[in-house]
Amino acid sequence: MYIRVKVRASSKKEEFTRVNEDHFEISVKEKAERNEANKRVLEIVAGYFKLPVNKVRIVNGHRSPTKLLVLDGTNE
Repeated sequence: MYIRVKVRASSKKEEFTRVNEDHFEISVKEKAERNEANKRVLEIVAGYFKLPVNKVRIVNGHRSPTKLLVLDGTNE
């Protein structure tokens, strides 16, 4: 299953919003440096879908606020 995520790094508080079926907006406290924000995004998405973190990968957008993630192990 593929999902699109728009990330806001260096936010004051973490937020997770589902825009529609496969589009999410996530705010994280971590800075967009040394892959910190990306790691936190993977943790949040894995927790939401009740998957291990190693089953969630960034396919596109490693250095962009808009990312394409793939979820392995979902039934969809």
